[in-house]
Amino acid sequence: METTFEKSVEVLNDLIEINNDRIDGFDRASKDLGEGDADLKAIFDQFASDSRRNVQELSAAVGQAGGEVETGNTATGTIHRAWLDVKATFSGHDRKSILEECERGEDAIKKAYRDALSEDNGLSPQFATLIAQQQQLINEGHDKIKALRDAQV
Repeated sequence: METTFEKSVEVLNDLIEINNDRIDGFDRASKDLGEGDADLKAIFDQFASDSRRNVQELSAAVGQAGGEVETGNTATGTIHRAWLDVKATFSGHDRKSILEECERGEDAIKKAYRDALSEDNGLSPQFATLIAQQQQLINEGHDKIKALRDAQV
């Protein structure tokens, strides 16, 4: 049976990895957008920046707990596949399809945050508060991507 400490570090590291996936996904999306998509580029750059800040905060929490910080991306699982699908679709696609793929990635990170806050994880209140704060920003990002996608004809 894992201790609460080990489980907390594992949960925090999982969120670091999905945020790294999100950074890669939005960085790639931003680079592949056309000149007429400056509005999306600014949004994607902001979301990547938000996830960089999330990684810094989560890394500090892992360090505070005495754990070892993960620096990579997810190696397996639906989160990784969702962002790989996002990364693979950018070239030559229209705004709506790009936004649809981004929304899939946002669905995955939104689920990861919801799962992280599950009572089964037994997170300390300080970690749960940090994750809940980040979750709010993640949910806002998802809703913005969804609204932009819905606005496409």
